[in-house]
Amino acid sequence: MMQPDEVYTTKEVQGFLKVSESTIKRFLKNGIIKAYKIGGRYRILGSEILKLISPEVESGVYKIYKKVKDKTREAIEKW
Repeated sequence: MMQPDEVYTTKEVQGFLKVSESTIKRFLKNGIIKAYKIGGRYRILGSEILKLISPEVESGVYKIYKKVKDKTREAIEKW
């Protein structure tokens, strides 16, 4: 069970959310998940993940994710 005051690695968060490494990177880059860089590696508070999976946040995250996905698709189509 995820604890709000624990610190997790990107690999651990990837396992919790069952998403790919590239999805975690996109979440970090777009500010969907707030993280701290320590020793060159990201550390994520459990409270950030719990916020991410809450119903209120889910719809907002989906909108951002869809926007990124659509931009990627457009860029690929231009090639």
